Amino acid sequence: MLKFTFRGGVHPDDGKKLTQDQAIRAYVTQKDAVYPLSQHIGAPAKPVVKKGDRVLAGQLIAEAAGFVSANIHSAVSGTVKGIEKRVVPSGGRVDSIVIENDGMFDSVDFSKNVRPLEGLYREDVISIIRNAGVVGMGGAGFPSDVKLSPRNEDDIDCIIVNGAECEPYLTSDYRRMIEEPEKIVDGLKIVIGLFQGAQGIIAIEDNKPEAIRILREKTKDEPRIRVNKVKTKYPQGAERQLIYANTGRYVNSNNLPADAGCIVHNVDTIISIYEAVMLGLPVISRVVTVTGDCVEHPQNFIVPIGTSFRELINAAGGFKKDPAKVIAGGPMMGKALYELDVPVTKGTSAILALSKDAVADAKPSQCIKCGKCVSVCPGRIEPNLLMDLAEAKDLEGFQKYHGMECCECGCCSYVCPAKRHLTQTIAGTRKQVLANRKRG
Repeated sequence: MLKFTFRGGVHPDDGKKLTQDQAIRAYVTQKDAVYPLSQHIGAPAKPVVKKGDRVLAGQLIAEAAGFVSANIHSAVSGTVKGIEKRVVPSGGRVDSIVIENDGMFDSVDFSKNVRPLEGLYREDVISIIRNAGVVGMGGAGFPSDVKLSPRNEDDIDCIIVNGAECEPYLTSDYRRMIEEPEKIVDGLKIVIGLFQGAQGIIAIEDNKPEAIRILREKTKDEPRIRVNKVKTKYPQGAERQLIYANTGRYVNSNNLPADAGCIVHNVDTIISIYEAVMLGLPVISRVVTVTGDCVEHPQNFIVPIGTSFRELINAAGGFKKDPAKVIAGGPMMGKALYELDVPVTKGTSAILALSKDAVADAKPSQCIKCGKCVSVCPGRIEPNLLMDLAEAKDLEGFQKYHGMECCECGCCSYVCPAKRHLTQTIAGTRKQVLANRKRG
């Protein structure tokens, strides 16, 4: 019998009270917009505009440069200032299209892209999703059209909408479930319709009773959709853990969710699919939670992609005290920022400003062999052993003891009484193994 959870995990202070009751507010930028060509997994998009071109809001400015790639559209109207290296939320510098925003927001005619759903073939729907530049907007950025085109199409029987939002402080998905449930249900129906016999699951943690109530009401007459109340526990929203909690099926690092008959989309992605197919809208905006104990007025904003983090923080009243750390995303898997002049991308879920930097303040010491890291690991591996192997640069041993099964969730580092940098060390070694495999 399913218990709608998984083995391991942790219960950090969730910090969601800061913004969970803050309705989504529209923020319209008047400043330059920056569009990194790499804001998705796969090949960087290829620019189709040049310096001096005038563009419209919703216009294609960079096209997918391969099967695993994604289109990028401008969210503002204005003039292309150039293509240059800019810092992105992950900390790297990538080629980016910079557009001088004219503040007019002159737009393309989205209605031209709309066709009756009942007249569309499967390939038509997937093409619309690809043309709109829809990617996984929970952070991974995997192109959604690729995810919806598995080799084993006939074996897909479960479409899961990830409404867990298990990362502390994040409430953007919660607010969308509260405020736009119809888009979630209709977006899920579009995806279910691509796979004969597939059922839809909207998985929501049990600390969100209002979202559960609303979506159960909206789906009561939908025989192919159900709302599952999953246990509140981090990382409940991780793809492998969510699949196990809702189906009892295991997915390891050598498998894709499709190998278990599942496809998972987060809330923002499923809404983007709805907007692309039913409204003709490309991905040009997203909801971002701006929060933390250093933010004057924590908020949930829907913003044009390309908007500066600094601008959004100012829109939330700025800092009421100097932060020790600013993070793109949540505290468990987000990326620490070293500057604020970075753009909102398709995968930006939150900007978090904290007065304490728990990682920097911690002084690592020797492992005391307590086993806490093993007990909370959702991947069922031994983080203490893997860190020893990683530090010894024993890549063969690291793989032998299943180091590639780490999902980099941070649970082990969170509970470690010795404050060892387990997740960071293991993650770095995983990247090295993957790089070696690619070269080999």
